[in-house]
Amino acid sequence: MKMIELRSDTFTKPTKEMLEAMFAAEVGDDVFEEDETVKALEQKAALLFGYEAGLFCTSGTMTNQIAINVHVKQGDEVICDKLSHVYMYEGGGIAANSHASVNLLTGDRGRLTATMVEENIQPDNVHHCVSRLVSLENTVNKGGGAIYDLNEIRKIKEVCKKHNMALHLDGARIFNALVETGETPREYGCLFDSMSVCLSKGLGTPVGSLLLGTEDFIYQARRVRKRFGGGWRQAGYLAAAGIYALDHNILRLKEDHARAKEIAKIMLAHPEVTEILPVDTNIVIFSLKENLTSDDYTKQLLTKGIKAAPFGKHQVRMVTHLDFNDHHLEEFRKRMSGV
Repeated sequence: MKMIELRSDTFTKPTKEMLEAMFAAEVGDDVFEEDETVKALEQKAALLFGYEAGLFCTSGTMTNQIAINVHVKQGDEVICDKLSHVYMYEGGGIAANSHASVNLLTGDRGRLTATMVEENIQPDNVHHCVSRLVSLENTVNKGGGAIYDLNEIRKIKEVCKKHNMALHLDGARIFNALVETGETPREYGCLFDSMSVCLSKGLGTPVGSLLLGTEDFIYQARRVRKRFGGGWRQAGYLAAAGIYALDHNILRLKEDHARAKEIAKIMLAHPEVTEILPVDTNIVIFSLKENLTSDDYTKQLLTKGIKAAPFGKHQVRMVTHLDFNDHHLEEFRKRMSGV
């Protein structure tokens, strides 16, 4: 039985056309800034979002942690939601890499409001950290792919400007938000001092994320990347995959969203499922009855040839992606009818 992969959109493999683009790439040494394909990808992404420069890195965790390191000083504070990837899933990097504190807020499915941010900025007092950075995530992974209201982000930006704070976006799945709302990359780029954009999730590349910002910010970020051990050599082969993805794989994300909604309908019919978070994009998170753990349930799914991810003691996550098509959806429907 062939497995149906729904644990994450990071499990995608390059298409034949993407591999051809990779094999044809012109490469050099990126640490010496002589890989023309890497430079082309960085310039392409920066232009798309309206930034001055970009930096190609191995992962979204690296781009986020580099950004935080550039924005804050030791002992400063990062304000973010308690569900944020930068806090939950990056190995304690804010503390380990930047020696900064975290002010965790409880938003709506991981989304903060301007009022929440302003009410939680630390007073100017020697007893407190300096609130230096606000980090948002869009879409919110742990919130079931929740999308921010762009007008609320504009309000948060005004709060940051008022208090001389930087605003960073963990935009690992920003293109999922954009294709769903119809908003443009530049509408986001003008609001954030820095932005992390992942290429290896819905866009289907094998490796890589981009950090975007001003020329001075990226100059500093390049130094931090080197310190983190993130300098790489002939990375143009991977950058070529990113260029291909930006040219060909953005609009099709709507297909993933439609299939995710169908998965939610299928799961809702099962009595062991008590709740499903609203499905805004390509992530389906559902809760199980108290007598059924997510570990046990995902093991049951494996017997049906379905891979899903435990996402809490009684929560399971399924994520649609480039390698999950309509045939897989119908096969999923058939297999779930026997669970």
